[in-house]
Amino acid sequence: MRILFTGGSGKAGKHAIAYLLDQGHRVMNVDLTPLDHPGVDNLIADITDSGQMFNAMSSYAGLDELEGGNGIPKFDAVVHFAAVPRILINPDNETFRVNTIGTYNVIEAAVKLGIKKIIIASSETTYGICFSDGQTNPKSLPLEEDYDVDPMDSYGLSKVVNEQTARSFQRRSGIDIYALRIGNVIEPHEYAELFPNYFKNPEVRRRNAFCYIDARDLGQIVDLCLQKDGLGFQIFNAGNDHNGAIIPSLELTERFFPGVPITRELDEHEALFSNRKIREMLGFKEKHNWRKYVKFEE
Repeated sequence: MRILFTGGSGKAGKHAIAYLLDQGHRVMNVDLTPLDHPGVDNLIADITDSGQMFNAMSSYAGLDELEGGNGIPKFDAVVHFAAVPRILINPDNETFRVNTIGTYNVIEAAVKLGIKKIIIASSETTYGICFSDGQTNPKSLPLEEDYDVDPMDSYGLSKVVNEQTARSFQRRSGIDIYALRIGNVIEPHEYAELFPNYFKNPEVRRRNAFCYIDARDLGQIVDLCLQKDGLGFQIFNAGNDHNGAIIPSLELTERFFPGVPITRELDEHEALFSNRKIREMLGFKEKHNWRKYVKFEE
């Protein structure tokens, strides 16, 4: 597929693009900073500028595409990861502006240019635990896609708005638009750097509900979304199978979320940030469980 990918120079995007390239896709990265990776086409553009998004999506991906003499090829899909990635980088109003207006512009351009598959990055912060003021309990566990999301921060709120924007454009266009609620992204080198401390001090992962997504497995999820047609508007939790903890799941709930209702039976280490939907609907099979990379003693 010929894919326009926004935000591919970021922590999650660069690994997702690498995975897509390995699957044989052509990827043009649209970002404020180019990605230095073999085989990637780059275009510097600002998602908050609607005209630039329309222009980027109706552009050649590289000089080689001039050779055919048949005009500009059409993109098969848009993957939208570009965003201010969390609170406390920019002022709250700027985080909200960039993330919501940028997503509107990207989806609008894709829909009006007739691109038939759109995937956007939402976030586990929509569940309202990560950036809450004080220690907040979820309404129930595990966290699944039908949860009544209720963040109190500008970043999580922007992602909730983006999901509704996607749903609105899907209704008017009928094309497939999938939103990925991406868990805490872990790059390959971060297992050795971060996980030993997580195991010694599990409380530091409470705000993430102990979730993680290997950056390479996230690439697989994006590719599975590209392959799966006909689902209309969908929200998927993008997380790995297990918690980023050595404590069993029920013990985690009792220790860190006392009194929170458990809505179904959990496997011993099943993620509280559930990925059941991507396993059942997309056929996701994780390849990078943290146990492959971290030595520990239970």
